[in-house]
Formats: sequence, structure tokens, C-alpha cells
Amino acid sequence: MAEEELLQRAVTDFIWNIVEIHSQLEEIHKSWALLLGISEPQWLILMAISELDEGRGVAGIAIANKLRIHPAFVTNQTKRLEAMEFLSREASLDDARCVQMSLTQKARAEIAKLSIKRKALNSTMFDGLDEASLEYLNKRLRLIAKNSRLASQKLSIGVL
Repeated sequence: MAEEELLQRAVTDFIWNIVEIHSQLEEIHKSWALLLGISEPQWLILMAISELDEGRGVAGIAIANKLRIHPAFVTNQTKRLEAMEFLSREASLDDARCVQMSLTQKARAEIAKLSIKRKALNSTMFDGLDEASLEYLNKRLRLIAKNSRLASQKLSIGVL
């Protein structure tokens, strides 16, 4: 096989591995969400808030950007999560037009209950990889994500 063919085979294998990982992560997220009585997108929103909140709450646009979803969907789902007492929504001190969202004590407690299971799951998923390997892998994945966004933009404007 020619070098170009081998490269294309490796790229194809990589893409299918990512598809498989994505599918498995979706199932895992659905399972976590089910344990809290919420939907998978709502679980991801809670996880994004948990990740992004530095003590002042998180703007909906930041959540939308993190999850690569439409801000209106975030607004709709966070209102539902607020009604379920999983998060609080308050006007921003900097700009009253913006809403800052934070996890409630109830949400933090429910997520904490899952933490032992989540650590065990992560241990299983990343068995055989040390911190240096994961850092290397994450660095490469960030580059591929950046290049994928560029390729998607090129495709959408007809450059490719």
C-alpha cells in the first residue's frame, strides 16, 4: 500500500474510533442523567456549569459555546433545570440583560453522590494511560478539533 493510502486508512480508523467513543459517551451521559431524573442535554449543561463556574455564575452563551449548541436551547433547558431546583439563574451584576447560572446545593449534592462512580468509570475508560499520555493525547485532540473547525468552515463556504 502506498504511503498516502496508509495515511488515509489511519485517518479513517481514527474517525471511526471517535464515532465509537462519542456513542459510548452519549450512553454514559444518558445514564448519569437518568440517575438525576433529567435529560442528557440537561446533564451536559450541569457539567458545563460545574466546569466553567468560577464563583460568579456562568453566562448562557459560555455554556452554549462549551457544548456547541444554540444559546436559545440553553435558555430553555436552564429554565427547566431551575424549576427542578438544580440551578439558579440571576441577573449579572455587570449587565442586567445577561443571566448568570450556578449549580444549587441540591445539584452539587446529587453530583457529589455520583463522584465515586464517575471516578471508577473514568479509571476504567482511561486504564493504561498515565497523566503524560493523557496530556499528549489532549494536546493532539485540541489541534485536530481546531483543524476540524477550519475544515468545516471551508466546506460550508465551498472552498474544499
